[in-house]
Formats: sequence, structure tokens, C-alpha cells
Amino acid sequence: MKLFRTLLAATAVATTSLLGTGSAHAAAPGADFTGIAALSNCSASLVRYAESAATDKALVLTNGHCYEGGFLQPGQVLVNRTSTRSITLLRPDSSRAGTIRAERILYGTMTKTDMIVYQVNETYASIKSRLNVTPLTLAKQGPADGAGMAVVSGYWKRIYTCSVQATIPQLREGDWTWQNSIKYRQPGCETIGGTSGSPVVSTTTGEVIGVNNTGNEDGERCTVNNPCEVDAAGNVTVDQGAAYGQQTWWLYTCLTANRTLDLNKSGCELPKPARRR
Repeated sequence: MKLFRTLLAATAVATTSLLGTGSAHAAAPGADFTGIAALSNCSASLVRYAESAATDKALVLTNGHCYEGGFLQPGQVLVNRTSTRSITLLRPDSSRAGTIRAERILYGTMTKTDMIVYQVNETYASIKSRLNVTPLTLAKQGPADGAGMAVVSGYWKRIYTCSVQATIPQLREGDWTWQNSIKYRQPGCETIGGTSGSPVVSTTTGEVIGVNNTGNEDGERCTVNNPCEVDAAGNVTVDQGAAYGQQTWWLYTCLTANRTLDLNKSGCELPKPARRR
């Protein structure tokens, strides 16, 4: 999982020449830091649903394993959990725009997918007025093979660009299992620690088509930081150097008309909290 680790800091410093520099003109989708955020240990993004209104409380997306309380257990699901996490928003040129504060975790898990959606304590309109930051829009479906994509890291202020290689039926890492993971075609998206939680942005539409979360670092089989791929027949493959993101469009399958999440909605793809006995 692509959390920041001290040993990777030197790698990031050595690659600062690759950082996005931004410009006064509108950049191509995924080519600047519009809507990008940084956490203390991960990357993140300010996001909206396609139907979101300017008066809605704003949302921030990152990985479930970036949770301020530590890794979530397999099967664990957070719903409407209070949070006061501070989140730094960036300008398109990657400079610091200012901070916002979470008020709750609307949804979080490391099961099936790996994401947390924070609700912050102000609206999209307020953030636009105060910080001049606009959100990215969540796509309503996952990416097709070959689709152009960018992993935009607010932690490192670095953009990785490549394309989608494939959708992997099952990805296993340590005790966790994710479904329909997005595998990146290399070279171009050799993500490092601290890129966890970065949005995977379509370079065609500018929409968020996934959330970056892991890669196989050492060639080990199904261990932490060394996920393995499992196909529909159960065959296991290890691809050292491969990097992956997880699906976010499943949020729409649980979304109500007033833009809240209902995990009991028919067709909802998100895991539910375990029932208490």
C-alpha cells in the first residue's frame, strides 16, 4: 500500500524535476492539481458527484488505509464516523491554497475497494469563495482498458501519466482482498509511498475514475506491499513493479436522490458494516 515511508523520501526528492508546474492557462485533464489535496500521510482529492449542488457539504476522497486511526480490518466498514481531520488543498500550480476540516467519515473500508469519503464542514461554494478551489467529479463507471489516466499526488505534488492496462478480478494483499482493481500500464505510473489516496483521473474527461492504492514492490506473493492478481479461474500472478487503483463508481450505486449513501439501496455495490449480534 502506497503510504509514505521514510525510506522513499529520497526517491521523491530525486524526482522533483518531474513535478507538475502548472500554468496560467487551463491545463489538459489530469495535467494539473485542480481539486487535489494532501493529508499527513497520504494524497487525496476534493470531489463531487455529477449531481452535487454548490450548497452541498464538500467531500474528500482518499484510501481506507489512510484512515487516521490506522488500517481498517478486513470486513470493517466505517459509516458516519466523526472526524476532525485537517486537509490541505492545492491550487492548480500545486502551491498551497489553504486547509479545510473534515466533520465526519461518510463511508470507509478496505474491503472490496479501498477508500474513505470525508464530509467537510463547509460547502463547495464556500471553498470556492474562500480558497478558489474547485472539485473533481466522480465518474459513474469504471475505466475501459487502454483509457488514458493520471495519478495526481497531492502529498508529493507529482503527476504520473499512463493508461489503464486491465481490470483485475481480484487483488490480494496481506489480509485484504479488492475486486475489479485497476492495473496501470507501465512505464509512466510507477507510484511510490505517499501516493496512496491520489485520484486516478481520466485524461479525456477529467473525471475521477478510481483511487490509487498499492503496488508490488518486491515481487513477493500476496504480502503487504506486494499484492498478487487472482483471475476468474483462481490462478495467482505476481507482477513486480505493477501498480493499482480501486473502484470509486460504486458510490453511485448506493446514492439516493438527495445525494446521501444508502447501503441498503437495491443494487448497492459497497460493503455494509457487519451486523452486531
